[in-house]
Amino acid sequence: MLKVGLTGGIGSGKTVVAGVFGVLGVPVFQADAEARAIMQSDEAVKAALEARFGASIYSGGILDRKAMAAIIFRDAEALRLVNGIVHPAVRAAFDRWALAQSGPYAIMEAALMAENGGWRRFDQVVVVACSEAERIRRVMARDGVTEEEVRARMSNQASEAERLAIAHHVVRNEGAELVIPQVLAIHEKLKAAP
Repeated sequence: MLKVGLTGGIGSGKTVVAGVFGVLGVPVFQADAEARAIMQSDEAVKAALEARFGASIYSGGILDRKAMAAIIFRDAEALRLVNGIVHPAVRAAFDRWALAQSGPYAIMEAALMAENGGWRRFDQVVVVACSEAERIRRVMARDGVTEEEVRARMSNQASEAERLAIAHHVVRNEGAELVIPQVLAIHEKLKAAP
C-alpha cells in the first residue's frame, strides 16, 4: 500500500481535500488532530511539554491550547521544540494506523511536511495550493483573527514554492478550478501507482 502525504499552507483547504478522499473510501489519518490528542493523553509528551513550558501549560490536566498557540506562533524555537516532542509520537501513531489499513493507498493529512523533511516518509505527496491572499482571507474569517496573526502563523510554514517543490500532485483550491474533479483524477493515478 502506498503512503501518501497531503499538505498545504494554513487556509489552503487541505482538510476539505482530505474529506473528498475520505468520501472516496481512502483511509485518511489527520496528523493535526492526532497531535492534539497525543498532547492531551500521552504522559511522556505531557511531561516533556511541562518540563519545557511549565506545569501551567496544562490547567486541570487539560492542555491550554490558546497559551501554547500564543507561544509557538511567536517563537520559532519554541515551535521547533514542540514539534520535536510531538512529531515522533504522531509518526509512530501513523505507522501503527497504516498497518491496519487496506486498499491501494492511505493518506496522512499534515500541515507541516515541507518544513521538516517529513514528506520524505511518503511514496507520493499531494499539495493543496492556494494564493496567500486567499488563505489569509479564509483564516481571518474562520478563526476571527487579524491579518497580522495569520501572517505570524504563516511565517512558521514553508512557502508555497517550497511546498510545490515536493509535490507529486497538486490540487488548486482557489475557486477557479473545481476541487472534486482534481481529486478524482489524482485518486485514479494513485490507485494505479505501483
